[in-house]
Amino acid sequence: MTTSQVGTARPAETEAEHVARIKETQDVGVSRAEGWRRRGPLLPALIFMILITQIPFLFTLYYSTLSWNLVRPGSRQFVGLQNYIDVVQDRTFWQVAFNSVWFIVVTVLISIVLGLLLALLLDRVFLGRGVVRTLLITPFLVTPVAGALMWKTAMLDPVFGIVNWLLPGEGIDFVSSFPRTSIIVALVWQWTPFMMLLILAGLQSMPRDILEAGRVDGAGAFQLFRELTLPHLRRFIELGAVLGAIYLVNTFDQIYMMTQGGPGTDSANLPFYIYQRAFLGFDIGQAAAMGVIVVIFTMIIASFALRLIFKSFTGKEEAA
Repeated sequence: MTTSQVGTARPAETEAEHVARIKETQDVGVSRAEGWRRRGPLLPALIFMILITQIPFLFTLYYSTLSWNLVRPGSRQFVGLQNYIDVVQDRTFWQVAFNSVWFIVVTVLISIVLGLLLALLLDRVFLGRGVVRTLLITPFLVTPVAGALMWKTAMLDPVFGIVNWLLPGEGIDFVSSFPRTSIIVALVWQWTPFMMLLILAGLQSMPRDILEAGRVDGAGAFQLFRELTLPHLRRFIELGAVLGAIYLVNTFDQIYMMTQGGPGTDSANLPFYIYQRAFLGFDIGQAAAMGVIVVIFTMIIASFALRLIFKSFTGKEEAA
């Protein structure tokens, strides 16, 4: 190729690239416009969510930098991070934080085990399965306040409770003698159906030909469950654990209705302790600082756990 040919080829090539770039720009513009048209109906919900969640959180951040007690007029003053320092040095805060972790871990573990057993039961075909499934889901549909009152009065009351009626001997005041256990029982009763539904969905999504191939190879029921069913259910169990933990962090109804956080602070958790500081002690600054700390730790743990779960789902899909 001569020099003149090269000189004539370059403008043609450059022009072609220019046309392609313009076309690509137009395609991107069209796709962006289409994307905004699709997002448009979601904007009211997004604005509403920002108004009711993010703006109050910004006010909470501001209040956490103030020393403000509602029963002392004129006590409102800026103290910076002093409230956070006081919260970290508060032994009661760490005790109720341990109670919160204890409630979450024990409730989630027991709910997952019971939910797995019930899901395995409902995965089989038997007469009246629809009725049994509806009855087992019902506790999750009951409001937490109603469920807590039912367990406190109808089930665990030392005089009129069904549990004491079934047990021999004198009635036991379970709520006063075993406050943590009573709350955990009420939480497990409410959250087991949620875990059962997630695990049941995982069981019904499992290919049946894999189980049939395992049976043909001579594997027993326990071997099929350990080698095939449980690995398949792993991501559903992890998802249930994460979602259950996120919701259980905010547990307030059962504690308020059953034990009022007592005796002392043995059955109090972080939301109830924040409520005590804000609406019984009227210390708005420290209550706001506690709320910010709880939100930050919850977001960190939830983001890390959800990232692991999404990687698990993505890995499964790529492998398939």
